[in-house]
Amino acid sequence: MITVTEATATAGALRRLSEAGVSIWLDDLSRRRIESGNLAELIETKHVVGVTTNPSIFQAAIGSGEGYEEQLADLATRGVTVDEAVRMMTTADVRAAADVLRPVYEATGGRDGRVSIEVDPRLAHDTAATVAEARQLAWLVDRPNVMIKIPATKAGLPAITEVIGAGISVNVTLIFSLDRYREVMDAYLTGLEKAQAAGLDLSDIHSVASFFVSRVDSEIDKRLTLLGTDEALALKGKAALANARLAYEAYENVFAGDRFTALAGARANTQRPLWASTGVKDPAFRDTLYVEELVAPGTVNTMPEATLNAAADHGDVQGDTVTGGYAQARADLAAVERLGISYDEVVEQLEQEGVAKFEVAWQDLLDAVTKSLDSKGVDGE
Repeated sequence: MITVTEATATAGALRRLSEAGVSIWLDDLSRRRIESGNLAELIETKHVVGVTTNPSIFQAAIGSGEGYEEQLADLATRGVTVDEAVRMMTTADVRAAADVLRPVYEATGGRDGRVSIEVDPRLAHDTAATVAEARQLAWLVDRPNVMIKIPATKAGLPAITEVIGAGISVNVTLIFSLDRYREVMDAYLTGLEKAQAAGLDLSDIHSVASFFVSRVDSEIDKRLTLLGTDEALALKGKAALANARLAYEAYENVFAGDRFTALAGARANTQRPLWASTGVKDPAFRDTLYVEELVAPGTVNTMPEATLNAAADHGDVQGDTVTGGYAQARADLAAVERLGISYDEVVEQLEQEGVAKFEVAWQDLLDAVTKSLDSKGVDGE
């Protein structure tokens, strides 16, 4: 049983995070979470104001089959393809979650209360197909608080511009490098300019840029460990935070610039940095590392439930831990480079791996749904 003191402490850590300007989003979704009332409870008790999904999350949720039996039976009876079945189930979950979060969306003027759904990861290198898929997903979910996730691949950049230009809110995902992040912000601004030229209300268009964190440490720390020197080992756990802090510096510079200032006069919104992949993978690190060390105004931190619970239980939020740390961040990345670890090589590898992992998760999901459809006497192909 939770005592009053414990409940106050829990609320306090997450409340301080919210008061510091960080929007807390949950990086998970399932039908059971929605129907059980758990999502509503997290909104009420843990300051959750948004939800992100990805192919891996849906693979875990739908692959379990729990809560999807009736819809699967209906889809099998209709004889739909496996791709259609997956889209019907995922968009149904996102639609329902968007309805749960609608009061937050209304209360924050559209800033939060968002639910993200990703385009088919197999389209990551096809601009036209990504744009078409984004339009279709926005139509299928049919909620103003949906965000369409588009990967920050080279092909994804012009897709971001086209989709934003059509007035659809976008969550740009799989950002690892600072150069690519600048390209993402440019694509967003170009999209806003396109939307403005089309006479759209810019205040209705929102975007976040999902900058991945823990995977950077996982790869660079592995290389530091192989080097094994005292200097190398002392740098473990520093690269990802340095990368994210310099991303925030880039965000500050771009959205204080003349180009956005002109758009802001038409009520355009900034594209907020979103810290993704915030679950700590190295047990030697504090499990709230990527929450406590990435506190900055105007950001989003999307957390797996374990990280959310850890932050609630023993998070130590002491205000802004990002601005003012840019010189040290540059020094940390430079130190990694001096040891022969190429930043450019690492972030390129991580982007390729990120797309590949989501493709595998999506295929696993398709395979699981195919089996479910086949078991009901219908060909899932």
